[in-house]
Amino acid sequence: MKTTNYFILTNVGAIKAYLLILFQLLTVYRALGQQEIELSSPNEKLKISISLSDDITWKGDFNGSVVISHAMMAMDMGNGRVLGKNPVLRKKGLEQKTENHIPVVPNKDSEIRSIFNELTLNFKDNYQLVFRAYNDGMAYRFIDGNQKSTHVYHEEMALTFPQATSSYFPEEESFYSHNERNYQTKSLDEIENGAFCSLPVLFDTQSAKVLFTESALIDYPGMFLAKTTENTMASTFPKYVLKAVPNEGSSPDRNQIIEQEADFIARVDGKRSYPWRVFIISDDDRTFVESNLVTILADTSKITDTDWIKPGQVAWDWYNANNIYGVDFKAGLNMETYKYYIDFASKNGIEYVILDEGWTKSTTEILEDNEFLDVPDLIKYAKSKNVDIILWVLWKPLYENPDEILKLYSSWGAVGIKVDFMQRSDQYVVDSYGKIAEIAAKYKLMVDYHGAFKPAGVERLWPNIVNYEAVRGNENNKWTDEITPEHNVTIPFIRMAAGPMDYTPGAMINMNQVNYETGAANFAPLFTRPMSFGTRAHQVAMYIVYEAPLQMLCESPTIYYKEQETVDFITSIPTVWDETIVLEGAVADYIVIARRNGDTWYIGAMTDWTPRDFEIELSFLGEGTYTLKTFEDGINASRNAQDYKTTTQEVYPTSKLNLELSSGGGYSAIITKK
Repeated sequence: MKTTNYFILTNVGAIKAYLLILFQLLTVYRALGQQEIELSSPNEKLKISISLSDDITWKGDFNGSVVISHAMMAMDMGNGRVLGKNPVLRKKGLEQKTENHIPVVPNKDSEIRSIFNELTLNFKDNYQLVFRAYNDGMAYRFIDGNQKSTHVYHEEMALTFPQATSSYFPEEESFYSHNERNYQTKSLDEIENGAFCSLPVLFDTQSAKVLFTESALIDYPGMFLAKTTENTMASTFPKYVLKAVPNEGSSPDRNQIIEQEADFIARVDGKRSYPWRVFIISDDDRTFVESNLVTILADTSKITDTDWIKPGQVAWDWYNANNIYGVDFKAGLNMETYKYYIDFASKNGIEYVILDEGWTKSTTEILEDNEFLDVPDLIKYAKSKNVDIILWVLWKPLYENPDEILKLYSSWGAVGIKVDFMQRSDQYVVDSYGKIAEIAAKYKLMVDYHGAFKPAGVERLWPNIVNYEAVRGNENNKWTDEITPEHNVTIPFIRMAAGPMDYTPGAMINMNQVNYETGAANFAPLFTRPMSFGTRAHQVAMYIVYEAPLQMLCESPTIYYKEQETVDFITSIPTVWDETIVLEGAVADYIVIARRNGDTWYIGAMTDWTPRDFEIELSFLGEGTYTLKTFEDGINASRNAQDYKTTTQEVYPTSKLNLELSSGGGYSAIITKK
């Protein structure tokens, strides 16, 4: 018995020793197995350090300073298959690439040359992770090669930023949202755990800024970012919607209640590429306006004949509530009123008029016009005046029968639709953007999405999508005082980094921050007689600063007729551009931008409530003599925001301009070669 016990104890000791050696060997093996891979931008300012161990992680340095301390990504495909967990690298490839892009609708540049370093990691379990490093940022995406994939349960991304990082945070209250938010400036530790935001979102790490958004968002839910712990933000998504019903308590024609959701975020059919996760990174705020990363990462156009896609300006009715006067007919949603809009557009070379909400029999009966309108006849009248018509429609009734509806609108002669109140970013609704655009393309109809999420690449795939809202624009002046000059010089650096935005500029009733004599409030939100904060020149500059291939003139034609000089200047500004250069820029403070269309250059400048002066060199001009015509703040703009002046002078590439912007002011210039 004693011998037996000794034998057992001896073997137990041997087993313990064996297990200890095995553990040490495994630890060494794991340490040896942890792989570090470096990726740099072509100019070597941006460095991405990727680690493969239990997870796939990376960190980002810009100019030697950490801008993203730690990032982790993975995709849960269900049944225990998680892309990015315990990765086994099979193969990697690194190469520098050069691509040339010619956008169908050039809202920033008509020719884009991109140079980047691309790292492709091929893993066991038949998936890839692709990283790209550009001089203005980086991006990554998962590519799943498994033909049997059926669902995505979650896509995990956690970003940890350096201490003292702050954010311009477009906080959301729900996934059910128009994505029209204020950008709250907060340090990350001030943001409550669980608070989340829509994209794009900007982070300031003190050494550089990081703008995060997405591209190639096709048939997949839109990403949001939520605060988790300390300086970490993590991805969150709306679940796949199984049942949505009309909200009977609040405009059931357009608002819904999500009654049932799945436990996954997306249905998939085998292998596919997933959206690019896009990081624009710079210590120069101008980069965020000039960057084309979202565009160049998107899929190329599926439309071969694009001649019918014609950007232009639009006389818009809803902002001014069809509020015309001095006429011999009753204003409203009727033939006489819309002929008045058409005549105004025709006289001023404005390409389009939108018939916004109210032209249909009801908001859900959209195959018929209302009793006071004959839309086919109105479209014929418009065409006789060289004006085309765009028709507003709710998303929900449109998507129930899109082919019949769009075929009918096209047969009437309409050239576009304004689709409103999607308010969701789940897979079903995201997919509808492309499907509606595809059917619209069949009938040669352009699309303007309102009540929408931000541009995220489908507009390049279907370039008949010429604009998006997803921005707090001028229409908010009807019910709030939050559309300030500071807001107006924030959105070009953040929201516009994703793509064009339908802010709807052109307000002619302009107000200063306070009454110059009493210091009292100088603004009131009036739904049918709206006004705007900032100067007249501030509004005019938006036509150069803001990218919107389909650009609104929001004011009542009656008021525009009284402000013909302003209208003449606005209608001299194109809506697409061949070249963009940001001359000066600071997020939420000011912007000075130069854009070229053909041989003509345009300068737009805007400031917040702080008056500012700028000295601008014109070295971007080619050789020769030029005529410069300006629209700028008048000497009394600080007392009356509608005060402006125009000037004309001769300039050269060696000339310098002195810009004087009033509080909430602006400046515009058109430079033509003699």
